[in-house]
Amino acid sequence: MIELTQERLKELLHYDHDTGVFAWRALPPNAHCVKIGDVAGSYSNGYLKIKICGVSYWGHRLAWLYMTGEWPLFEIDHRNGIHADNRRKNLREGTKSFNQQNQRNAHRNNKIGLLGVSKNENGFRARIQLDGKRRCLGSFPTPELAHDAYLEAKRELHPSCTI
Repeated sequence: MIELTQERLKELLHYDHDTGVFAWRALPPNAHCVKIGDVAGSYSNGYLKIKICGVSYWGHRLAWLYMTGEWPLFEIDHRNGIHADNRRKNLREGTKSFNQQNQRNAHRNNKIGLLGVSKNENGFRARIQLDGKRRCLGSFPTPELAHDAYLEAKRELHPSCTI
């Protein structure tokens, strides 16, 4: 497999920095059901995926290559938390930890439904993770108060946080 370069990417696709949309400028070999000018890619788990010469690429990583000429060394974070939003101003490179600090919603298995909040024997506990370690922020009588404490700590301790 030949590594995709910025030059080859720009031959095949046009990337609109303001909208984050890719459109076919030329067709790769064996392209079926696609015409020049068509919007490229489809969505998988909220992320844009584009297939080029039989290889699937994430749209945000292609946008980074298109803009900078280099593949990202780390992860690409969507500042606003919307994975389909590949506009230039919404993308930034960072480590996995940096990317996770921008988490905006509770995990699916969170029974309370609020980021950083869980039920305990004293009410509701707020916890935050920093440098791979969990920090307890205290127990609160309501989930909303625990969540407020979490958000306050998140804004202070997580530099990539945008909420």
